Amino acid sequence: MAFVRLGPTTSIDQVRALVARRFPDVRRIDAEALAEAMSVGGTAAPFLLDTRTEAEFAVSHLRGAIRLDPRRPLLAQVGDRGARPIVVYCSVGYRSAIVARSLAVVGVRRVQNLDGGIFAWANEGRPVFRDREPVREVHPYDAIWGVLLRSDLRTSVPRH
Repeated sequence: MAFVRLGPTTSIDQVRALVARRFPDVRRIDAEALAEAMSVGGTAAPFLLDTRTEAEFAVSHLRGAIRLDPRRPLLAQVGDRGARPIVVYCSVGYRSAIVARSLAVVGVRRVQNLDGGIFAWANEGRPVFRDREPVREVHPYDAIWGVLLRSDLRTSVPRH
């Protein structure tokens, strides 16, 4: 993610603002609003699309999320969701903003990007899952971006 150079005092809120400026056309949803929407359950709950890598997803993800498979057409992966809104997310919201924009361009109307990504979600103490079980670990993407994730949530990962 080369869109910003992180410094020792960069915060997740600054990254959120940068993503919002870079993708002004992408609708956002914050963690609190998403948690409320997810609590509805059933077909009214949003379809969650995780845009991170397989390794990141394997560490943890939002309950019920489906990982975007880069080998399959994007629309094929969201086409059977019915009338459910789509919420895309990644670590901080940049990669998922690209996907949200792509979906909007091809006519998907009810798509939003999780503001601050899974880092903001987990930093607020919201649950993440692995194999349907709650865990307290989140993949930090790398050592640089991982500083935006609470240290007690970071898992160790090999360098990219």
